[in-house]
Parts: sequence; structure tokens; C-alpha cells
Amino acid sequence: MGAMLGLFWPASPQKLWLPPSQLRVEAMWWLLMCHKVQFRGTSPPSHTIIITTVSKIHNINHHHYHSTGNSATTEPTQEVGQTPMISQLKEWICSQHETVQEYNSLPGEDVLLTDRYTQLLIVEKHRQQEEREKEIRIRGPSFFGARTMEYKSTTVEQFFRPNDRGDVPKAVILQGNSGHGKSFTTQKIILDWASGSLYQDQFELILHLRCNELNHMFKEGAKKSVVDVVSCSEKCTPLVLKNLKDSPQKVLFIIDGFDELQFPVSEIHKSSVKDLSTPAPVEAILSALLKGSVLSECFLLVSTRPTASDKLSKLLKRPQRCTEILGFSEEGVRQYFKRFCKDEQVWNKALSSLKANETLFTSCFIPVICWIVCTVFKEQLQKNVEMTDGLETTTSIFVHFVSILLKHHCQGLGQPLPDLLRSLGQLAERGIREQQVLFEKESVLSTVSDPASVPFLCKFLLKERVEMKEMFSFMHLSFQEFFTALHYTSDQDEERVKELLRSIEQHEDRAHLLPIIQFLFGLSNVKVMQDLRKLKLKHNPSMQAQLKEWVIKLIENNEDSGKSDMMLFALHCLYELHEEEFVRRAMEAWGVMTFDSIPLTRTDCWVLLYCLQCCPTIRSLQLTDCNITAEKLRMLQPALSRCQELRR
Repeated sequence: MGAMLGLFWPASPQKLWLPPSQLRVEAMWWLLMCHKVQFRGTSPPSHTIIITTVSKIHNINHHHYHSTGNSATTEPTQEVGQTPMISQLKEWICSQHETVQEYNSLPGEDVLLTDRYTQLLIVEKHRQQEEREKEIRIRGPSFFGARTMEYKSTTVEQFFRPNDRGDVPKAVILQGNSGHGKSFTTQKIILDWASGSLYQDQFELILHLRCNELNHMFKEGAKKSVVDVVSCSEKCTPLVLKNLKDSPQKVLFIIDGFDELQFPVSEIHKSSVKDLSTPAPVEAILSALLKGSVLSECFLLVSTRPTASDKLSKLLKRPQRCTEILGFSEEGVRQYFKRFCKDEQVWNKALSSLKANETLFTSCFIPVICWIVCTVFKEQLQKNVEMTDGLETTTSIFVHFVSILLKHHCQGLGQPLPDLLRSLGQLAERGIREQQVLFEKESVLSTVSDPASVPFLCKFLLKERVEMKEMFSFMHLSFQEFFTALHYTSDQDEERVKELLRSIEQHEDRAHLLPIIQFLFGLSNVKVMQDLRKLKLKHNPSMQAQLKEWVIKLIENNEDSGKSDMMLFALHCLYELHEEEFVRRAMEAWGVMTFDSIPLTRTDCWVLLYCLQCCPTIRSLQLTDCNITAEKLRMLQPALSRCQELRR
């Protein structure tokens, strides 16, 4: 496994509780001094760093993470010349990182890192406008295929390799959108270093600083020295100071969550922080570390959301390397399902169900959505729910995703959540109306007051002749469509939904609005409406009745018109509504189901299967020239016996 980068989607690092009886007496003072080990009854540490002062270690075995029974351990090998104290320290670091907690974990419910760890796609390239637009718009296997072909991936091992000019970067930016695994990528780097499989010849000391913990220092207001900020106790200060003075070129600072800083960080004069021991404000110390006005020979790895990467780049010393986590590749999604479900038959079935939903499959490039889908599937399996009911609807998964990001990635927002969601909906709706997926900064600011703090928006820079232009987008077009539907849902003006539905009927060139209507049906599901209330969102009380009436008329008016594509669209709407009794009533209005000469995708077959299974009998189903492969026929097989007549 080595230094392979991956995700093991937890919500927060697992705290370690160590009873004294488990530690050798002679090692206790070291752990207490340097690592803020927590004992029951004590308060949480203000910050945690990982420290060791090992000389170069050669030929250390690479430690893979194995699961044996109900436990997994990662133990560093004690080498010749390595003291028992250092070995004990490394073992402690590994044990602290081998388990994690997920968003829905109850107290004590830890998950092995190996059950979630999956390789991520990291690139070292600034994408152009055309590339971004293409990536945002395409869906399904084409989406994953395009990213694999266009972007050359990199690995953590290559972060500090020389660039094309032969310069070794002193600072590496690791950027990625919310929910893409930045923080736990840095945690994995620390674990691999401690276990002897990463950066052994490069760094003898790693100092880990979390920006949300630096925020607490800033609020305390007391001045601190550089060593105070990176040390966890006064006893540890001489050790840190010695290494920073004697071999700074062997020290790596990992600064996690630059975008989470709640205090200003700007370029400062070198005299602001004179040396390692003179007290100074926390913001001045961080600025000095980033700029290299102190400890200029040390290396930096800083994680951030793209919304703050340009600001960070201006502060950082050079040479720099900029990398970006793009989430999972298609193979990464497969591996994640395999690790989560373990049983081959189970994860193959789950993945097959996912791939049948093109929009949902595409969105699984975001690791947290992959986790949501796997968690929902696991819950269905435990309840013995048939997978023909689907992995919930696309809408319900998106609502889960929005809820998680609002709860865990929206600290410090300057506006109430309903106002934020309303603003995002207005921006999304305007873009859909103008068929626009990239937004200029001024356009975004007209609806969203602080776009840089919003986890649902992606910020990037584009070269425009001799200038740089700030641009924003949603993570994917499907999210823009979702927020547009959310905007219609919370709008109390009944005429707006009616106008949208009429535009579909009257104009054949409005196909780009069809996904919005599908999401509206999904947002009208009773359970989804309950979830929206938890977000304090208002819901148009008449919208569900409007949609139901509209889809019945759509079926009745188009049954004999030969518009098979609109009939297929009606099935997708019924699937998103996921209300079995109404689906049965709508299907009864359907005499002969004809999809002649319409190439049905796996997604189409999946929604057709669901709708057919809601009905006792179907008079006639015609699938002539529909590209029905053996695989698609197997998908439909459970419901075909309900058809009195079947033409293929």
C-alpha cells in the first residue's frame, strides 16, 4: 500500500483513551509530555501534534493495514539504533490513527481505517474553462472516462519531488472541495510516515497543525512563541527547539484546513516574528511560517478548499506545487464499495444498482456521497429490503449530502441556513435559465454574500489575456439542477411551478429543464419533505398536487402521440416521487406502454422495473428496437410476468 493516497471517510479523528496500565512506566512521561494523551476525566487538548526525532531510517518495512478478526494493527518495526522510547511512540501514533468515526457513529462505534481506505484521484494541473465545462455537464461512465483520459494523476510520494526545472518545492498546496477527503488525506500521510512507509529519507520531524485549533488560540488572545504554538507542553519545547535549529531542512509542517481560519492572515514584515522564542500573535506566527520569514528551510504541506487557494498561494514561500483532489475515479468507486460491503456478492449487487442510476453514479465521485449510498444500502440489507426498490432516489441522496455538509462543513457562515439555501437556489436557477454552469464572481455576489465560505460552490482562476479572473461553479450540473428545484420548492408562489410545467409542454427546446422537474417530484416525497423541514426550509404546500395532476395528464395526452421520450420521462418522475400507491394509479392510466425505437439505458430499465412492479398487471409493453441487451433483460425480468403482452 505504501504511500498510496486514499479516503477512509470518517467525520473526525478518533480520540485515543490509554489506561496507564498499558504503557511502560518509562514511556509514560514522553507520551504525556509530547502528545497530550487524554485520560478519562480530563479536558480535551487545545492542539495535537506528532513529534519524533528519529535519525534517517533505512530499509524500514512498508506497513500495510490488515484486518484480522475484529481488529487491525499497524506497528512500526524497531530498527537497529532506534530506541525503545521511539518505537513506543511510533506504535502510539499508529494505534491512534488505525480507527476512525463516521458521521453517524454512536459513542464507541469505531471503524477500521482499512474498511474505508480507498485511493483518490489527485492531479497537478490547472484545468481550462472548456475542460471544466465539459466535466460539469457530462454524466455516467463518460464522466469518469473523460477525467481518467484528460488528467494525469499524482501521488503523495511525488509531492516533494523536483519540478521540471529541478527545483524541490518548499510548499505544497493540497486543495479539494468539501467532502473530498483533505483532512483525512493529511491524517493518512502522518500515519504512513509514523509506520515507516513514507518520507523516511526526507523528514525526521513532522509537526501537525489544525487550523480549527489555531482558531482557539487566536480567541484566547495570548501571545505565544513559534515553539509554543507547535509544542504541546513546556517540557517538549527544548526538543522541538533543538530540531528546528539543528535540522530545519528535515522538518515538515502539515497545516490542515487553511480555509477554516477565523482570523486574518496576511503578508508581514520579517521583524514581526523575530525568532523562535519571542512571543507574538498567533496570526503573525502562522504568517511567518507560511511565508518562510522564520524556518525558511522547513517544508510545508497545506490543505485548503479551492476558494482559498489563491490567497494561500500569495502567502506561501516558493518554490510551490499545487495539487488538487478530484475525488474518486470509477475504479475508486468500485474499490470503496468493495471495502465497505466486504462480501463480493453484496458489493457487486450494490454497485450494479448504483450504476443503473446515471446521475447518482456520477455524483459518487464525491467520497461523502459514496459513503451515503453505501450506508443506505447497508441499512436496506439489514432490513431485508429488496434492492429492486433502489438505493433510494437521487433526490433523497442529495438531501442527505446537503444535510451533512451543512452540519459538518459550514462553520462560521454569516447567514442563516435557509437564507443560504435560498441564495444558492436563486444562483442555480439563473444559471439553468441561461444554460450557464460557470459564473463570474460579480454574478455570484449578487445572490450569495460570501461564496468563498459556501461548501457547495467551487472557485477557480482562469487566465483571461493578461489578467486572472475568479470563477465559480457548482460541483456538477446535477447539483445546480438540484438547488434550482430546491428554490422552486421553497418558493410560496404557486404560479412559478405552473409556469415551469407549462414551458415543458409548450416548448420542445426546453429539455434542459426536465431534470429540474424530476428533482421536484423527488422533493415532493413525504420522507424527503420531512428531511427538508429539519433544514428549516419552507415547502410549497400545493406543489405535490400540481405535479401529480401534471404527470397524469402527461401520460394521458402522450400515450397515443408517439412521444415515447416524454413517456419515459414520466416514468423517471414517478420513480423520484417513490409513492407506490400513486405510481399504481398513474400506471393504470397507461394502456399500451410503447417505447419503440427509444434506446433504453440501464437507468431507464431500472425506473421501468420499479413502475412495473407497482402494478398487478400491464396490458401491453412494447420494446421494439430499444437496444435491450441480455443484461437489461435480466434487470426487467422480475416484472415481465405482469405483462399480458410483450413485444421485443
